[in-house]
Amino acid sequence: MAESGGVDRGIQSLIAARKHLKSSLEKSKAIGFALGKTGPRFDEIEQRLPSLEAAVRPIRADREALVAVGGHINRAVGPAAAVLKVFDAVHGLEKSLLSDPKNDLSGYLAVLKRLEEALKFLGENCGLAIQWLEDIVEYLEDHNVADEKYLSNLKKSLRGLREFQENGGGEKEKARLDGGLRDAALDKLENEFRRLLKDNSVPLPMASPSSLGEQACIAPSQLPVTVIHKLQAILGRLRANNRLDKCVSIYVEVRSLNVRASLQALDLDYLDISVSEFNDVQSIEGYIAQWGNHLEFAVKHLFEAEFKLCNDVFERVGLNVWMDCFSKIAAQAGMLAFLQFGKTVTDSKKDPIKLLKLLDIFTSLNKLRADFNRLFGGAACVEIQNFTRDLIKKLIDGAAEIFWELLVQVEIQQQLPPPSDGGVPRLVSFVTDYCNKLIGDKYKSTLTQVLLIHKSWRSERFQDNQLMVEILRIIKAIEQNLDAWMKAYPDQTLAHFFGMNNHWHLYKNLKGTRIGDQLGDSWLKEHDQYKEYYATVFLRDSWGKLPSHLSREGLIIFSGGHATARDLVKKRLKSFNDAFDEMYKKQSTWVLPEKDLRDRVCQQIVQAIVPVYRSYMQNYGALVEKEASSSKYVRYTVVALEKMLSSLYIPKPMRYGSFKGTPPSEKHKNDVDLRRTTSAVV
Repeated sequence: MAESGGVDRGIQSLIAARKHLKSSLEKSKAIGFALGKTGPRFDEIEQRLPSLEAAVRPIRADREALVAVGGHINRAVGPAAAVLKVFDAVHGLEKSLLSDPKNDLSGYLAVLKRLEEALKFLGENCGLAIQWLEDIVEYLEDHNVADEKYLSNLKKSLRGLREFQENGGGEKEKARLDGGLRDAALDKLENEFRRLLKDNSVPLPMASPSSLGEQACIAPSQLPVTVIHKLQAILGRLRANNRLDKCVSIYVEVRSLNVRASLQALDLDYLDISVSEFNDVQSIEGYIAQWGNHLEFAVKHLFEAEFKLCNDVFERVGLNVWMDCFSKIAAQAGMLAFLQFGKTVTDSKKDPIKLLKLLDIFTSLNKLRADFNRLFGGAACVEIQNFTRDLIKKLIDGAAEIFWELLVQVEIQQQLPPPSDGGVPRLVSFVTDYCNKLIGDKYKSTLTQVLLIHKSWRSERFQDNQLMVEILRIIKAIEQNLDAWMKAYPDQTLAHFFGMNNHWHLYKNLKGTRIGDQLGDSWLKEHDQYKEYYATVFLRDSWGKLPSHLSREGLIIFSGGHATARDLVKKRLKSFNDAFDEMYKKQSTWVLPEKDLRDRVCQQIVQAIVPVYRSYMQNYGALVEKEASSSKYVRYTVVALEKMLSSLYIPKPMRYGSFKGTPPSEKHKNDVDLRRTTSAVV
């Protein structure tokens, strides 16, 4: 039993030893496997040792260096943290500044101002932060506290910041600070500035161009006060960001287009007429009258309104800015086109009618002189000033030149033959009417002023009565021309007819005028007497001879019976008819332009002939009227004869309506062109 128990204990020991050996083998395998996996990790640790060494380098640095670096870091972190905080705030404004400013303009401008202040803070404090950071880098480098690679990256970043600061931060650099947010906001403000102007700029309404002169005053197209305040607020922010020029450009563009739209209703196409398109000044006479009304409207209403509006909108910016703005609007809206039209008229060919038109233009400009000086007197309007001065000089020189040459041109016409119709030469009718206009209420003061200025430019004196003296010399020259033309007629009857015609014209058209008053009653009576004299001689030597053909001699006492009387009546009627036909045919081309003179002369002719003819036909007509050939002797009834005589000397339509004809001699080709028609001296 004892032996058996010892065997069992031995087996159990073997089993236990076997289990222990097996467990040891498994642990060995596990340790071997673990060691196999640990090898690569040791390699990784070995590779990280240099960086770990750099990381723990400050611990290995001198204690004093480690203690000192803390103070440097604290001084730099404060400014740097403030800069970063503001920079974060800038990005917080992005949503507001990318919205539409018209929804809340005042709020938008306030946010933009905050952005500007933030950017200003960044610009001013970046330098301090950079300086402290540079101190830290320098300290770390000197005391070998930080890694070289780390220090290199810090130095590179600091160099970029330092360059930005030293260059003042250009537009591109500033855009980097806010990511272009400020530029985007300023662009939106410019768009809002344009929108406010366009939405509130309305062309000036007018009833019709024809009623323009009747409108005493037209309300200017001003912008609402609230809109002006908004524009001023936008201008303030844009000006602070160097965008004032862009604002002025937008303002000029929108407002000049608005003025042009207002002017379109006036139909100003005539302003583009060139000198080559002028047939003569008369062809554009109506345009010149329109030009004066349109110019006055443009200056007193349109440009006056723009002048005030520029002042209202840009008053906080400065005088130079808003005056420059207004000058550009005036130029672009068409002010120079008005002045160019006046210059085109001065450049057209010389003509007496042109003198009146030059005076009309001068009157219009002179009427607006105070407005021109106030609106366009600033340095910014120098182009308009120069153009206006040049135009006025051309007007004065041109008007004075034409006026002083009038006498010469009247004298030149004496060389031409008199009119074949015995009528009033165009020169005579034109000059009398023309001189009356020059000395009348409309032109006298203007012409006197023009001649006075012209004389002063030449350091010559202009006498108070010099204008009237020159006008009277012209009228006296007309008298001399009449004398010369009368002598040029080979037919004395026509010469007397011409004298009667023209002396009556002078008398009638100068009596009661300022010229007539200066010439005096004796001068006027003299021409009236000349008219009476020539009328008497003309009637005596022409129509006054016809009644003698209807003599009654031999018809009362005769012994040959009816046959002899009939033959005598036939002979005398034929003689009368032949003389009448010849004279009527000859004088049917003659004219008496003055209706009162024509009616009087025709009445005298009728009274001289018709009663004699009526009586003769009543007494002796029966002797021939019953014969088959009576029409050979009784050609006219009394009624027909009176009607024919009463319709003599009527001018043909448009007979005197033109200056065209044979030009003066080559010697005078550059003088004022007082021309003649084919039938009358002009």
